[in-house]
Order: sequence, then structure tokens, then C-alpha cells
Amino acid sequence: MFVKTGDNVEIISGDDKGKQGTVIQALPRENKVIVKGVNVVKKHSKPTNTQPQGGIIDVERPINATNVKIVKGSAKKTSTAKKSTKSTDKKEDK
Repeated sequence: MFVKTGDNVEIISGDDKGKQGTVIQALPRENKVIVKGVNVVKKHSKPTNTQPQGGIIDVERPINATNVKIVKGSAKKTSTAKKSTKSTDKKEDK
């Protein structure tokens, strides 16, 4: 799989197309990834001892790894690096 945990990715297809996020977990056997803030669904939980009130929780669901592409950290910034050329003129001492 070309995506690892911690990579910055952009969604290239689906409902969340164009969104960017960080890979929380990679699931190579299923060829899926979980991206922070993408493909969020609401999960209804029953009351338990840890959460006596229960409620609705937002959970990220996995998406197919073929629907993401890796984004470089400086992809949005334009690089204006110029190549420095040294002059090859040699001064002759007389």
C-alpha cells in the first residue's frame, strides 16, 4: 500500500472529494485508510457504565485507498527557487 499512517492526503473521488486530512490508520488487508475529518458518520451509542447518558458520537469510517492521493507538505506554496549561475570569466593578472 502506498499510504502510511501520518501521511497528508487529499480525497480524489466520492462525497468528500477535495478534502484534505491526515491518515489516522491504514488497513492494508482491506486496502482502506481512515482519514481524520473525512467520511464522518454519526453513531448512536446506548448508555453504558462509562457513558451513562449514551448519545450520538461522530466516527471516521474507512475509505478505499485508491480514492486518496498523497499531498506534499509544501504543495500549496509556490517554489521560486532560482538556480544560481556563477560566471566563468577569469580575470588575468598582468
